[in-house]
Amino acid sequence: MAKLLLCDDEAALRAVLKRYAIFEKHDVVEAANGMEAISLCQKEFFDIIIMDVMMPVLDGFSAVKEIRKTSQTPVIMLSARGEEYDKILGFEMGIDDYVVKPFSSKEIMLRVNAILRRTSISTTTVLEDRNHIIYEKEGLRVDITAYKVFIDDNLAEMAPKEYDLLFFLIHNKNIAVPRERILSKVWGYDYFGDDRTLDTHMKLLRKSLGPYARFITTLRGFGYRFDG
Repeated sequence: MAKLLLCDDEAALRAVLKRYAIFEKHDVVEAANGMEAISLCQKEFFDIIIMDVMMPVLDGFSAVKEIRKTSQTPVIMLSARGEEYDKILGFEMGIDDYVVKPFSSKEIMLRVNAILRRTSISTTTVLEDRNHIIYEKEGLRVDITAYKVFIDDNLAEMAPKEYDLLFFLIHNKNIAVPRERILSKVWGYDYFGDDRTLDTHMKLLRKSLGPYARFITTLRGFGYRFDG
């Protein structure tokens, strides 16, 4: 069972999602706007946050930006806007998924459960590994255990999914990895979003890596390879 924060100004939508979440045996706390969500996050711990973008008082993007100052809780953004700019803005803030309305409540719960499984596995792995796993090449230094990436000795600020994507590529360095395998391993086996999600995150990762983005090779019609 996980504790969810469900933030949306539409009470009817919250009621439907809450019903599905409770059926999945999750505990649900509701918020009607971004300000309420921030206040709740300051008082309570949540395993995952479902956040609408367009809301009165304070929008979802602004709320996530404030929450990210003190918490790395996974976030799923809900929006009627499907433009790439909005998705990139959300992913740069560190959200884990971006779902465009209309959607089914079952789909949201599948995404919630997939994220919860990944974060649970990731946390266990880091806690059990006492030795740091470090990858270095030229001016790129990646401390996988500590979730730190250094570009020419400067600590890079990256979104959670950028770290996951980079670590996966490094673990499979010099191997041509199909797009489908990257999506299944980094986003979860039951991920059924479109391929543009991977393209968007790869664009953000390359931006974060700066001059070392050249280590990632695009294999047209197939996938990617990290040349290590």
